[in-house]
Amino acid sequence: MKKIPTLSTERLILRPFSLEDAPEVRRLAGEKEIARTTLNIPYPYEEGMAEGWINTHHEKYEQGLGLQLAVVKKETGELVGNIGLFFQPKFDLGEFGYWIGVPFQNQGYGTEAARKLLEFGFEELNLNRIYARYMENNPASGRILKKLGMKEEGHLRQHVKRMGVYHDLIYAGILRSEFEKNN
Repeated sequence: MKKIPTLSTERLILRPFSLEDAPEVRRLAGEKEIARTTLNIPYPYEEGMAEGWINTHHEKYEQGLGLQLAVVKKETGELVGNIGLFFQPKFDLGEFGYWIGVPFQNQGYGTEAARKLLEFGFEELNLNRIYARYMENNPASGRILKKLGMKEEGHLRQHVKRMGVYHDLIYAGILRSEFEKNN
């Protein structure tokens, strides 16, 4: 059985989720502001959804499909969000996504966690390219991706419908060679 890795940054631990995290996942991810600016987080976030989601992580990692990690403060162990990397080994390609709970936004946690996950993807998984997508109503995600050195690669107009509203979807990506040059 492949063990889900634990990664560390200056202020954060990126670790596997446990079922004990479920109430806090539900509280943080269940805020309407998180659901409104992400593609796949349900709203309302009902009882049992966090447990069901957490229970998929080991199998998906075992199958080589993806990695989900809890983003927690190193000092306190407090859960601040989630970061994930979904890989396509056939193409040496990965897509990453994340959410940071509203009380923890604008403190650099998203950028710090994402930088570490990119490093893991390029150095440990030997990926050649990692991309992310975000909705235009979430410019903070766009700023994080830019800080990481990702370049905008596509802008799909009214590509997704979320909570009854059509949104543009923006794609950004970075190659291993670009990441290595900048880090």
